[in-house]
Amino acid sequence: MGSVSSTRTDVFLGTQRVARVCQVTPATVASWIDQGHLKGHRTPTGRRRVASGDLVEFLRAHGMPVPAELLGGGAGETVVVVEDEVSYLRALVRTLEGSDLDVEVVEATSGVDGLLEIGRVQPTLIVLDYRLPDLNAAQIIERLLQPDRGPDAEVVVVTGGMDEDELTRVRALGVTRIVGKADGMDAVLAAIREGLAARRQAA
Repeated sequence: MGSVSSTRTDVFLGTQRVARVCQVTPATVASWIDQGHLKGHRTPTGRRRVASGDLVEFLRAHGMPVPAELLGGGAGETVVVVEDEVSYLRALVRTLEGSDLDVEVVEATSGVDGLLEIGRVQPTLIVLDYRLPDLNAAQIIERLLQPDRGPDAEVVVVTGGMDEDELTRVRALGVTRIVGKADGMDAVLAAIREGLAARRQAA
């Protein structure tokens, strides 16, 4: 998978993760962000996110210990979710953050934005809505293909419906986890769990 050059590689942490690091409540973290004490931004679903690099700077400025996983700019496993339907995106992010999976979630609402985020954070796993306003999942995966192998991340495709040609095309790109939205969040979460486990085994 390609990468976007920058001075550092950040992942974005939710208020719950930041709260655990700082040993405060998520509400306190939200207040810090809203008051400008801690740099942060809001996602398309309205959730607050803090870049790992900004959190490191905040911790050092306030004499707090910096966890080792933050020093490398990372924070464990990262999942990029590319979905243009905001209500579904919000529900999926809420499901992931409420699960026992200790992952950070990065959101995108278009194929181009998804490619930019994937290149920037180099995620462990990518969740792609098959139909997006600009690109479909197959087109995104084709852009992520490494020479002589597949994308450098596990991929889960979620869909409201695909015809046989579309299914064949996605499977030919190496995607084995294709989940219907009608199957519910539990099915999507199970596919994500399987993908993360496969990624760990391959590492």
